[in-house]
Amino acid sequence: MRSNPWTKKNPLLSIWLSNANAIAGAARSRAIAEGHRQMSQMMTQGAKQVIDFWTGAAMMPTPKRKRRSRKSR
Repeated sequence: MRSNPWTKKNPLLSIWLSNANAIAGAARSRAIAEGHRQMSQMMTQGAKQVIDFWTGAAMMPTPKRKRRSRKSR
């Protein structure tokens, strides 16, 4: 009985798939880390907006900047 050549292990394909899996894992971890950074930034901004709203900071007018006069030559 002959063995099926499609069921034999291919070392080149195995190495290639291992490297592809390693690269995909690194990309996935970077994407997840960026998602966590964006989520924490959004939560911080949301909390700041809620605090500003309830403390009345949103209602306070912003101070106007004074214009600097230019000295004539």
